[in-house]
Amino acid sequence: MALVVHCRDVGFDCDGVVKADSEQELLQLVAAHAAEAHGLQEVTDDVVLKVKSVVREDE
Repeated sequence: MALVVHCRDVGFDCDGVVKADSEQELLQLVAAHAAEAHGLQEVTDDVVLKVKSVVREDE
């Protein structure tokens, strides 16, 4: 089961989509995208909770 997060669902004006096979991998990839694309250097607990709330199964 692949998991997916759409950056726009987290609140950014961004068409980025991150997919991974596990939640841990997904969170790592989202953090890397946030740092590279949005300059977010620190992933706070609030950001993690927001990301987890919008995770979906990839169709």
